[in-house]
Amino acid sequence: CITACPTAIDIPLFIRQIQTGNPAGAARTILEQNILGGMCARVCPTETLCEEACVREVAEGKPVEIGRLQRFATDTLMARGTHPFTRAAPTGRRVAVVGAGPAGLACAHRLAMKGHEAVIFDARDKPGGLNEYGIASYKTVGGFAQAEVEWLLQIGGIELRTGQRLGRELTLEGLQADYDAVFLGIGLTGVNALRAEGEEQAHVRDAVDFIAELRQAGDLSRVPVGRNVVVIGGGMTAVDAAVQSKLLGAENVTIVYRRGRDRMSASSHEQDLAASKGVRIVTGASPVRLMGGDHVTGVEFAYTEEGPEGPRPGPETFTLKADLVLKAIGQHLSGAPGGLEIEGRKIRVSGPGRTTLAGVWAGGDCAMGGDDLTVTAVAEGRDAAEDIHLHLAGTARLAAE
Repeated sequence: CITACPTAIDIPLFIRQIQTGNPAGAARTILEQNILGGMCARVCPTETLCEEACVREVAEGKPVEIGRLQRFATDTLMARGTHPFTRAAPTGRRVAVVGAGPAGLACAHRLAMKGHEAVIFDARDKPGGLNEYGIASYKTVGGFAQAEVEWLLQIGGIELRTGQRLGRELTLEGLQADYDAVFLGIGLTGVNALRAEGEEQAHVRDAVDFIAELRQAGDLSRVPVGRNVVVIGGGMTAVDAAVQSKLLGAENVTIVYRRGRDRMSASSHEQDLAASKGVRIVTGASPVRLMGGDHVTGVEFAYTEEGPEGPRPGPETFTLKADLVLKAIGQHLSGAPGGLEIEGRKIRVSGPGRTTLAGVWAGGDCAMGGDDLTVTAVAEGRDAAEDIHLHLAGTARLAAE
């Protein structure tokens, strides 16, 4: 289970600590590796990570419920309002962290622990990244992401500046000139297009924007949702959007994915959750035309045929009624700073997040490699901070010599 955890939490140790009546100690064990362990306990696909590798799963067919135990431990500590870590002596070094999502927050916290000052810049009004704007409301209460950020900042040495977007108020060159190092955790802001006729119609939306609107809505009853909702995609965002639509009162919600169900990136647990809420899942089909005029009324799909270059539309088609279509077919990096090498629509990195520009690191969804998961982003931000620390210590030593 430790190996299966992207942040390598010592899971057997924290379970023993809970068992011996020391949940605060268990929380520290968790948070030493994953400072956002509270949120990860809520949204991490534990059924395909630590719990899938659990020895109880192999021996008894049912794993230890690691996610629930982690949530108990971290919630117990956070409820006390105390922070278990302290800063090292100030080093006088300042690091710019662009993006207040899981990668940026984890990076800034680890840098603060090492005694460096971290200034986090984020384009939105609130910090948290996808934890605040990208996770369905039914998975975590609206205030938890902000409470976790406020708790994280208690370590000190971290300054947060919102409303600061790279390429608008900020430039990479300016940050490089003003700071000793730069970490980019800017996420993925571009949504892939369907490339189907009629995509520009009203009521055809990006699923990530739909979820973000729900997360920020004070009254969910005022959020418009269709009677017949079609979600196109096969990942966790597609499932979140579909389940949320159903919970908001949509009569018919259908997820349509172009490959087989076994190829969906949403876990079988997520798929089963969707089915349990009345969401229909159709696989092996891709959209060819969105029907309607001023607004969408239906989607024509073609059953796909697997070829050497992947699935492609075949001759057989079918139509689904739709007054709301949500696109959840992946995101890509948009507006990458000049000078960074891009690979596969993400920033090319080597080792612990080193980009092709000296003094610039990247992690989380914007960087190549790894799964687009909160827990993976935390690990990448943490590891980049460790590497930045070694870099700064090395440059300080050379300056002294």
